[in-house]
Amino acid sequence: MASGFRTFHVRNDVCGSKNNMDLTQLGLYDQAIIVFAALVLFTSFIMLAQARVIPLIYTFAWQGALLAVVTALVALVSNHPHLYISAALTVALKVFLIPWLLYRLAVRLNIRHDAETIKHPSLLLLGGAGLVIFSYYVALPIVRLSGLATRNTIAVSVAVVLVGMLLMIARKKAVAQVIGFMSIENGLFFSAVVSTYGMPLIVELGVAFDVLVAAILFGVFFFHMRESFDTLDVDQLNRLSEARETILSHEEAGAASSEERP
Repeated sequence: MASGFRTFHVRNDVCGSKNNMDLTQLGLYDQAIIVFAALVLFTSFIMLAQARVIPLIYTFAWQGALLAVVTALVALVSNHPHLYISAALTVALKVFLIPWLLYRLAVRLNIRHDAETIKHPSLLLLGGAGLVIFSYYVALPIVRLSGLATRNTIAVSVAVVLVGMLLMIARKKAVAQVIGFMSIENGLFFSAVVSTYGMPLIVELGVAFDVLVAAILFGVFFFHMRESFDTLDVDQLNRLSEARETILSHEEAGAASSEERP
């Protein structure tokens, strides 16, 4: 009985020391991954607080550059050559092509200097911080026996996805919502690369192609939306829908009253 208790106590000490591992005990690769994970999460918070379109696009490009560096680092350490192709695709699409397309759209739609009014920005950032804490809480049982680097990267990936969702919910401009959607994809890509050494190459090529097609379709949608409603504010579209429903209800009430008259 006593020996069993001592064995259980020793195992708890080993697991506890593994879970409470200090950053200085990690290797250079794990420390670099944690640093880049923190920078990726930091760019998500910059996008959450950024009111202007052009700095928002630049921040998205920087996030893509960080993802490319992480992918190349994982490829170097894990000896997975296909990840170099993923890093090159990330640079080509998320650092240059998609930000360039979004920048050209901002120029042609004349929204380069537009600033969106963000209601309660402090509360918005506090909400993002709460999502980060929630992400660590969710990731803790999943990787309880994993190293500190794995636990942090999974939690950061979940946090980037949730902050991207918050960006889509909190912002009214369609461009900001599209960037929030692509930030969600960045969080999923970061999790796949760091935690599982990447997805199969054919899957990554398909995802990259889907993201590119989505960016082009969003651009076409922006032009049709601007030509039809003269605005890219989604909240105003909701108001137009509510006004249309009000007009239709008034017309139906008037028609009903005219039918009741003798």
